[in-house]
Amino acid sequence: MFLAIKELMHSKLKFLMIIIIFVLIAWLVFILSGLGNGLSNLAAATFKNMKADYVIFEEGSQSSMSKSLLSAQRVTEAEKLPNVEAAAPMGSTMATAMKGKSSKNEDKVDVAILGINPGSFLEPNIVEGQGLSSDNPKGVVVNMTLKDEGFKLGDTFQLDGTTESLTIVGFVENETYNHVASVFTPMDQWRKIAFAAPGSDKGIAEPVNAIMLQGANIDSAEMNNKLSGTDTVTRSGAVQGMPGYKEENGTILMMLAFLLAISAFVLGVFFYVITMQKTNQFGIMKAIGASNRFLSKAIVSQVFVLSLTSIIVGILLTYGTAAIMPKGMPFKLETSLVVTYSIILLVIAMLSSMVSVRKITKIDPLKALGRVE
Repeated sequence: MFLAIKELMHSKLKFLMIIIIFVLIAWLVFILSGLGNGLSNLAAATFKNMKADYVIFEEGSQSSMSKSLLSAQRVTEAEKLPNVEAAAPMGSTMATAMKGKSSKNEDKVDVAILGINPGSFLEPNIVEGQGLSSDNPKGVVVNMTLKDEGFKLGDTFQLDGTTESLTIVGFVENETYNHVASVFTPMDQWRKIAFAAPGSDKGIAEPVNAIMLQGANIDSAEMNNKLSGTDTVTRSGAVQGMPGYKEENGTILMMLAFLLAISAFVLGVFFYVITMQKTNQFGIMKAIGASNRFLSKAIVSQVFVLSLTSIIVGILLTYGTAAIMPKGMPFKLETSLVVTYSIILLVIAMLSSMVSVRKITKIDPLKALGRVE
């Protein structure tokens, strides 16, 4: 480590260039991971936050709420099955909220209308106002992001293309669905909105899109056998079934994978070139008794210091960038993500240095001493 630090201090400009490149790579990795996590959260925060362990869909719906339609009578049947602690229906439909009575485009906001039973385990925690009530079917609980659109507690808004109007009675945080703000409404009111067109309920009594279950060790296959025409999946499976969710996350992960692969190649080349430039120096050190192990430890220590410094600077830049990002930007950088990608970057850098270490072990002191720089 002493030798590594001394060389870093001696060749400041050369190593500063490497640090700058590594910082930019780390910065980009953290920014992409934050954007990917933000998009993922924006698409399925409501599903991720709900206190459910399993979800029952209609058979053949591919775990998609928009393709599934079940009767609410199935809720009672599901509650009687083994290991099921509680069951609650849920419905979802996309809509456009119009602030006041204006029909101007700038006053329209896309929202996801989510039907749940008031007081059920699906109802989110209220941060302002009050929760849903069966006595007030038109009262809804909405995500805090609607405040940025000019909505406030007690406001009444109409849904575009319908005669239904809803009144905001409470606000919740981090509740989004399909990239738009979630609007929670009693199940009966949701049915009026979702099945306003005659015959759209397919003749199903009290239709719902899915049934959420609480309980550990629920056997999905057994559930499907006992509830004919259904498909039971875990909550994470339901998240994966959301339209475009897998494709969106797959794109971000592929970009990150390519970036990490490119960074490994770039760093490996830089460290190898630096090692090649010092071949005669390593030859002299070998000639006076320095072992391969000693020289290898010096190189690895040097790479470790450079990498750790670059990653820390990259993290600081990322949090600084996050602080000035617009509110509407779907960016969410979790500590677990930062730690995970920091470790990955550090491991990549250390593995990249192995090429240089291998080169050192093969240096012949006699040949190195005869080199002319």
